[in-house]
Amino acid sequence: MSDRAPARKLGPLAVILLAIPCVAVLAVPWFNTDQPELFGMPFFYWWQLLWVPLSSLFIGIVYKMVSSGSGD
Repeated sequence: MSDRAPARKLGPLAVILLAIPCVAVLAVPWFNTDQPELFGMPFFYWWQLLWVPLSSLFIGIVYKMVSSGSGD
């Protein structure tokens, strides 16, 4: 048998926090532009790169929300 705790359901806030990065990088028509540039890099590329650490932050927040109070 497994000693793992049963999976917990995500609340609406957690689902929204996980959906934000998905929408931010998949809604290409909103950010498909060259301007403004950052260090010579077009907006399209630095917007995508910006969301790599931001996505990790959002996922970490949801993880803490779900794992807190689990009694471990």
